[in-house]
Amino acid sequence: MREVRFSLVPAELVGAEVTNAWAGWPGAAVVAPYLVLRAVVSGAVDPHTGYLCGISVIDGLLRERAIPLLRRRYEEAAGRPLPVPPLLPAAWRACVPHLPPGVGLDELHLRITPYLSFALRAGDLSMIRMTESFEFAASHRLHRPRMSDEENRRVFGKCNNPTGHGHNYTFEVTVEGTPDERTGVLIELPVFEAAVKSRVIDALDHKHLNTDCEAFASLNPTVENIARVIWDRLVDVFGGCRLCGVRVWETPKTYAEYDGREG
Repeated sequence: MREVRFSLVPAELVGAEVTNAWAGWPGAAVVAPYLVLRAVVSGAVDPHTGYLCGISVIDGLLRERAIPLLRRRYEEAAGRPLPVPPLLPAAWRACVPHLPPGVGLDELHLRITPYLSFALRAGDLSMIRMTESFEFAASHRLHRPRMSDEENRRVFGKCNNPTGHGHNYTFEVTVEGTPDERTGVLIELPVFEAAVKSRVIDALDHKHLNTDCEAFASLNPTVENIARVIWDRLVDVFGGCRLCGVRVWETPKTYAEYDGREG
């Protein structure tokens, strides 16, 4: 995987020199969309160099083929709504013919905000994935009534505190489907966000999960079980889109992921 950060500054303001590839190139010299593009490639590793291919090759491919296309589409829109899903197949087709021999493009990801991204995978360029991040704050206590107090303390440690403890949870919801042929939209974002708010955030935010949420009346509110509960609350609400993943971050170092399609 290689990630390139860039801004869609007007073409006439783009300089040739890469001054800070870490922060983004072209740089954010003016107010313009700041995006992140990731390419995942695969193939056989060269036995002499140990490389699949140099990262500079992927950087050049994205900067010379994909980013100019994205900038052109953005400028052509001239302030009109620009759906993201159609951009990914176009960028994919612009890059694939110029890959090094023996290297295949597996995935292309475009993050348009720190919280919203779209992805395309090899095999079906009509199928787009969308992932958005949300958050809620809640308290819980990890405790199993069928276990002794001593066993609960041993298994759950300080998370078994009798009065509970809290987290600022972040969770990511991923759906996939075929964008509407007329609008290019996968799912109307306000509709998607309203469903997540009403089905998940309103039910869990600022609650004590053990006592305030029916779903956890007899279910230990571990991060694993929270991910499963969120899946169950969302699995049938997105119409033509399929839910294909829920990831819940309990802390910046810990997350659980659930895909109910896998059984």
